[in-house]
Amino acid sequence: MSRVGKYPVVVPSGVTVTLAGTEVQVKGKLGMSSIKVVDEVEASLEGTQLWVKPKSETKRARMMWGTTRALLNNMVKGVSEGFTINLEINGVGYRAAVQGKTLNLQLGYSHDINYPIPEGITMKCEKPTSISITGKDKEVVGQIAAEIRAFRGPEPYKGKGVKYETETILRKEGKKK
Repeated sequence: MSRVGKYPVVVPSGVTVTLAGTEVQVKGKLGMSSIKVVDEVEASLEGTQLWVKPKSETKRARMMWGTTRALLNNMVKGVSEGFTINLEINGVGYRAAVQGKTLNLQLGYSHDINYPIPEGITMKCEKPTSISITGKDKEVVGQIAAEIRAFRGPEPYKGKGVKYETETILRKEGKKK
């Protein structure tokens, strides 16, 4: 039995869920998302709870049960609250700034990195050393944060680079004399 799938997705007020065959649409204050549910599971709406149940006891049906429930939960949370990932920049001369629909990064290279901000994503730089990425799709927000971090990942000796706010860098000792 799925440990995740057996719990319902609670639909908060202000969010509407529409079931049309195998497609589930979720609308909220931050926009609309939809997902196509696989054939092995079925979704049903009972009051303010969205239930996901497997149609059979095959291994794939049990796998997709928890996965589908997690995806639906992320959609409901995304259109009601949204997802935010914060990045920190460490290093002398390393900084970031949002200019229109572009994120300008200065990360110690001979050139600036201009990262275009996709539709549906908002970025803020409260300080030149912090970036806040917000959006309704958890997968897209995480992918963008990973791409920005990959431009200059944190190094273990001085900790310079771009890292997640919650990330801890294991520091190494430098060479001895």
